[in-house]
Amino acid sequence: MQKSVKCPHCGKIAMNYRNPFPTVDIIISIGTSIVLIERRNPPHGWALPGGFVDYGESLEEAAIREAHEETGLKVENLRQFRAYSDPGRDPRQHTISMVFTAEATGAPEAGDDAQNACLFPLDNLPTLLCFDHALILDDYRVGKR
Repeated sequence: MQKSVKCPHCGKIAMNYRNPFPTVDIIISIGTSIVLIERRNPPHGWALPGGFVDYGESLEEAAIREAHEETGLKVENLRQFRAYSDPGRDPRQHTISMVFTAEATGAPEAGDDAQNACLFPLDNLPTLLCFDHALILDDYRVGKR
């Protein structure tokens, strides 16, 4: 979406583009369970580790960074799973998420904007999942069959 705005300094008309924000989410497997984080900031609830892609960072770099920041885990075998782009997937703003899968070992420890990080079996997930993460995990389950 594009609209024009007037520069407050010089008075010239400039184009203001409003684009979706790129994000990543990571389905981290440890054994037969996956890692979810409990969000410290709104919207509250359980979510896949993930976040915004920084300028100058690849999607893969962002996924590895976010996984480590939020769970303390070093992920291996990072693979693209699927992209999710429903404009309503994030109540804060329009985001497009590239979802990755990865494996890790050890116990997750909450960090950054996660207040908790836990392992959950795929057949026993929390009921309060943020964003479209229930849909993502349903798609992941179907793909594992």
